[in-house]
Parts: sequence; structure tokens; C-alpha cells
Amino acid sequence: MTLAIREASSDDLPGILAIYNDAVHNTLAIWNEQPVDLANRQAWFEARAQQGYPILVAVDASGVLGYASFGDWRPFEGFRLTVEHSVYVRHDQRGKGLAGQLMTALIERARACGKHVMVAAIESGNAASIRLHERMGFVLTGQMPQVGVKFGRWLDLTFMQLQLDNQAQPPAAITPA
Repeated sequence: MTLAIREASSDDLPGILAIYNDAVHNTLAIWNEQPVDLANRQAWFEARAQQGYPILVAVDASGVLGYASFGDWRPFEGFRLTVEHSVYVRHDQRGKGLAGQLMTALIERARACGKHVMVAAIESGNAASIRLHERMGFVLTGQMPQVGVKFGRWLDLTFMQLQLDNQAQPPAAITPA
């Protein structure tokens, strides 16, 4: 089987869980310090489905190689056209271009959902992720020093964003029922 990028199914959750927990234990990509269980990933999967947001997986014969998703950036209706994304790649697949492939597919899904901006929140020392986002067209929009902590040290956060469309004006406001 060759590499495929497709919508995730619940059968992919064990692979997604393994990638997530590896990032918790070994990287600064996720600022959580405690691993999660399969029920946690199932709840996350169901919440994304309820919101109509995608979870994409890259798979081959060995299983899930990486995954990507986006969710609401902030829980207020004024931010309804902005999403924040996440992309995680299995430890043995990093540096092979998989994150870029997942991001390309994810950006297409965000545009198809009518989103206007995609936000990235990246640990400031993650030069590879920052370069990848720059190549994808994201621009630096902010730096927040020492807003996080993991592995006994302060973490700085870099914000980047990609404008997904060229709308001069936002769509009409939500009207009350």
C-alpha cells in the first residue's frame, strides 16, 4: 500500500493516540505533560465530527503515519471564521515531508468550510515547524515569551496565520433565532 491521506475513522484512533502520546512524552509540540487514553481521543474525534471539522490521517501499510485537524480558535461567534490547526507525525516519519502534505490537504478542507484564517501556535524553538509554515504561506503575527512550561523550562509561543481567502468583507452576521 502506498501513502494515502484520507478522512480518519474510529479505527485510526489507536494510531492517533500513539502519535499524540509520543509527542506528549518526547516533544514540545504538545504542552500537555500527561498522556491521554483512548476514551480521550474518542471524545475528541466525536467533538470534531459534531463541529463538522476534519481529522485527516496519512496512512500506509504500517498504519497511521500522521494526522491533522483544526478546531475553533476561540469559542466566541465573532471568531467563527478562524480555526487553529494541529499536525502531528509519527516519530519515525518526521522530516520526510509528510507534515506539509497533511497541511496542504487540511488547508483545502478549511477553505471548503468557508474559513477565512488558519492560526498556528508553535513552540518558538521549533524552527522546522516555523519554516514549514512559512513555506505554506503563513506569516508571523506574534511572539509570547514564557507562556508555557514543560520539561522543567519556560516555553515561548509563536503565532503564525494564513489568510485562506480574499474576501474584502466578512459574510453577514449571524441573526438571532
